[in-house]
Parts: sequence; C-alpha cells; structure tokens
Amino acid sequence: MIKLSDLGQVYIVCGKTDMRRGIDTLASMVKDKFNLDPFSGQVFLFCGGSKDRFKALYWDGQGYWLLYKRFKNAKKN
Repeated sequence: MIKLSDLGQVYIVCGKTDMRRGIDTLASMVKDKFNLDPFSGQVFLFCGGSKDRFKALYWDGQGYWLLYKRFKNAKKN
C-alpha cells in the first residue's frame, strides 16, 4: 500500500507521453532525459496525448508502482 504521507516530491513530466510505455522505459526516461533518480522515492507523473489519461511511476524501496488513471467524464478535444 502506498501511504501518501511517505511520498516525496511529485514531478509532472510536461508534454505528451506514449501511454504504451512501461516501467523500464519510463524509468529510463526519468534518468536519461531529466537527469533524475527513478529510485529516489519521488513520484513521476506522465500525461498522455488525451487529457484524460495519466501514469505515475513510484519506487517504494522494494519495487516500482506503475499507476494508470483514466478519467471517465473528461472532455475530449
């Protein structure tokens, strides 16, 4: 279980991210493109092409959490 009080900083990755990307690719992007440590316990939030889809990547010390959220009532462009 993720305790919100244990979470570090939250980074919002600007731009469109391919929502087909998985844990390894997103962690590599955090490290290579942004020069940040994906094992830091911080949350990295990625936005898809649609404004109603998001992924969050989080390392809890034992493994990664990859959370995906699609909002039901979001407006489409």
